[in-house]
Amino acid sequence: MTLIIAEAGVNHNGDEQLAFKLVDAAHQAGADIVKFQTFKAKNLVTADAKQADYQVTNTQKKESQLAMLSRLELSYDAHHQLVKHCELLGIEFLSTAFDFESLDFLVNDLGLTRLKIPSGEITNAPLVLEHARTGCDLIVSTGMATLSDVEAVLGVIAFGYIADKNAAPSEFAFQQAYASELGQKTLKQKVTILHCTTEYPAPMAEINLKAMETLGHAFKLPAGYSDHSEGIIIPIAAVARGAVLIEKHFTLDKNMDGPDHKASLEPQELAAMVEAIRQVEVALGGGVKSPTVSEIKNKAVARKSLVASRVIKEGDLITEDNLTIKRPGSGMSPYHYWTLLNTFASKSYQVGDLIVE
Repeated sequence: MTLIIAEAGVNHNGDEQLAFKLVDAAHQAGADIVKFQTFKAKNLVTADAKQADYQVTNTQKKESQLAMLSRLELSYDAHHQLVKHCELLGIEFLSTAFDFESLDFLVNDLGLTRLKIPSGEITNAPLVLEHARTGCDLIVSTGMATLSDVEAVLGVIAFGYIADKNAAPSEFAFQQAYASELGQKTLKQKVTILHCTTEYPAPMAEINLKAMETLGHAFKLPAGYSDHSEGIIIPIAAVARGAVLIEKHFTLDKNMDGPDHKASLEPQELAAMVEAIRQVEVALGGGVKSPTVSEIKNKAVARKSLVASRVIKEGDLITEDNLTIKRPGSGMSPYHYWTLLNTFASKSYQVGDLIVE
C-alpha cells in the first residue's frame, strides 16, 4: 500500500493544542503518518533572511524569516506529548529536522527510526550526513534539484550509512560510497526518494509528474511524491503512476494565519484524498490480463457465437448463406467461422440454433 503522510508542518501556528487537533484530523482521515517540522529558528536562519514570496503572500505580512519561524516553533515537551498521542491513536509520528540540535532530539530523545530530509536541505551535506549516520530510514525530497544534485545527496547518504564513523567525509569518499555495491544495496533498503515542486501552491504546468518515474528509474529506488499542488488530483495521479509514498500538507482551516495554510488540504479533503488513493490501489490490481470473476459470468451475454441463419439439414454444405454470428456467446466462437465454411453439417439446425460442430 502507498504510505500516506499527512504533513501538518507548521500549520499548528505554534499552538500545542492545535497540533493535537491536527494529529486527530490526520488519524481520522486515514493517513499512515502525521508529520511536523522540528527546528530552532535561531539555528535555521540569519536575522536578515527574507521570506519567500509565497510566505509574504500567504501571511500578508512582510517580516524576516526569523520572526516568522520563531512563532512557529513547538517545544520539546510538546513533541513528547504528541508522540504519546500518536501512539495511543495508532498513527506514526514523524518530523523533519532542520538543524543538528533538532535532529539529535528526534533520534536520541524521541527515538524516531524514520526521518525526512526536506528539499531545501539536500545540499546541506553536513546535516544530510548526520541523518544517515543515525542509521534511520530516510525519505528524501528533491524539490529544486537536478539529477546530479540527487546523485550527490545519495552519495552523502551512502557514505553516512556504510563508512566507519572515523572515516573523513569528502566528495570523493561520497562518490566511492555511492558507486560501491554495499552503498547501492543499503540505499535500496533504507531510502525512499520523492519528486517535488517547491512552490506553494505549485502550478500544474510545473508539476512534471513523470519526473517521479525518472527518479525511480535513474537511481533504482522506491519513488514517491511530495505534493504542493491545490486539490487532490495530482496525489491520486501519482499513485496511479506508481508512487510508493504520498506527502500532502493539511490544515484545520485554510483561512488561518500562517505561511502554509492556503496550500494545504482541510480535513475533509484529506480524507477524500486518502479514500481515493485506496480505491486507486485496489483498481490497479496485479497487472495480469485475464477475465475477472465478475467478467466471466458476462462472457456468454456479451460475446457472440456461430448461428444458423437458415435451416441446415444434416449433410448440407455450411456456407456464408446459412451461417451468421449472433449473441449469446455460449456456442462456437466466431473465430471458427472460416474453418466451418464449405464443410458438411454433422446434424440438422433450425434458424437461430447455435452451431455445435
